[in-house]
Amino acid sequence: MNQAADADPQSLRLSMDAKASVKIGPFARGGKSRIPTKAVDHDFCPEQSLTPVGVLLPAQAELLLSGVTSRVTSDCLVDQLEACWALLQPRFPQVTTLVLNLDNGPECHSRRSQFMQRLVAFADRSGLSIKLAYYPPYHSKYNPIERCWGILEHHWNSSLLDSLQGTLDMMETMTWRGVRPVVELVATLYQTGVRLTKAAMDTLEQRLERDPELGHWFLTIRPLPQPE
Repeated sequence: MNQAADADPQSLRLSMDAKASVKIGPFARGGKSRIPTKAVDHDFCPEQSLTPVGVLLPAQAELLLSGVTSRVTSDCLVDQLEACWALLQPRFPQVTTLVLNLDNGPECHSRRSQFMQRLVAFADRSGLSIKLAYYPPYHSKYNPIERCWGILEHHWNSSLLDSLQGTLDMMETMTWRGVRPVVELVATLYQTGVRLTKAAMDTLEQRLERDPELGHWFLTIRPLPQPE
């Protein structure tokens, strides 16, 4: 599916995931620094936390990062996807299909009702077909965005991430394939635990075309026809 998407000029493949949250404060992170640095070895009372959410274009080697101060929820992930597409659409006017590589996490798996509802609404608004290609358990390391997290961790290792802006600056100065990412701060407060009723999900399920062999590991959402 990935190879087909990369070869199709009307398809654009995106790899999406959230990194583990980072506690903001003067905490030791390991690594070595050329400048003598004082840090604390316990992080009981962090000032706040920041969660990097990334969207990678594997074929184009481009990376977009968001620093999210709230919990990363289904709504958060779809908001970042929509913001990403708003930036990319002028460059890819021929694209009619997005192929998303995902890791089947709790906020984005194909049975997560709020995630599916938001994606169906996005498909209808944008006119895009959306294909979800999930990596199975214990194989999420093959999701291309995971390689970016290793680069980011190595980049800010030994640095004190003791301020929100300083952490964002470190995200901006990392490079992926020699290019710095686009970085933005997301301060929206997202509500956790949002989900549809079983009846509503059963209705929504009619919009989800699950692969007959792969089931919930691969599905397609097609937009409703626009009225003439």
